[in-house]
Amino acid sequence: MRGLVLPVMTLCWREVTRFRRQRSRLVGAFVQPLLFWILLGGGLRASFQPPGTPPGTSYVEYVYPGIIGMVLLFTAIFSTISVVEDRRQGFLQGVLVAPVGRSSIVLGQALGGTVLALVQGILFLVLAPVAGISLRAVGVVAVTAVMFLVSFGLTSLGLVIAWRLDSTQGFHAIMNLILLPMWVLSGAFFPATGVPTWIEWTMRLNPLTYGMAAIRRCLYLGGQAVAWTVPALGPSLAITVVFCLLAFVAATGAARRSTI
Repeated sequence: MRGLVLPVMTLCWREVTRFRRQRSRLVGAFVQPLLFWILLGGGLRASFQPPGTPPGTSYVEYVYPGIIGMVLLFTAIFSTISVVEDRRQGFLQGVLVAPVGRSSIVLGQALGGTVLALVQGILFLVLAPVAGISLRAVGVVAVTAVMFLVSFGLTSLGLVIAWRLDSTQGFHAIMNLILLPMWVLSGAFFPATGVPTWIEWTMRLNPLTYGMAAIRRCLYLGGQAVAWTVPALGPSLAITVVFCLLAFVAATGAARRSTI
């Protein structure tokens, strides 16, 4: 058990320490989504009423869970790019020759990125009253658990890409091609109601759609019922868990096929 926990926690803590020493990452992972929320929400607040939402729901309130997803997504991108940097600096080669299983290495990396994303997501929850959302204790606990699952899934998916690449430029290109469209088509900006059929089906097949739906449901958990036109909480949680497991298995497979 010690042989499993020690390397996992060491790699996890290394990601946290790296983040503490690179304060500029906070700007990209937290401040930028905050500015995006202020500008986008404020600009469309008076002119856009999301279809399928309760009357009186402002766009600032609707897009708030989507910005939480953006915080988690950006943190996943910045944390998994460290794999490419570690390969270039030689650290990854040293880890791979150690008597540690590849699954333990991937788990430590995934947990490190997940912890960073979760902390920043919790900090962003403080702004919920600004969006017009009254948080309750049960809602905070539930949305924190969902953010952990979403963060773990996104970080694991980022590791699938990072373990296959040796260029930061290529990494950013692939991430922009895959993860950003996943976020945009997850219901973060607009609901599936009233969109073209092909976009609606793309959103239904997008696993992040169900993570975003679970975050929306949990934000109002324990309070007044909100008739969101999003998937129910139970199926959303089940699909999110399956997404996490599949992404982690894929990341472990990518690490085992690495020939570094």
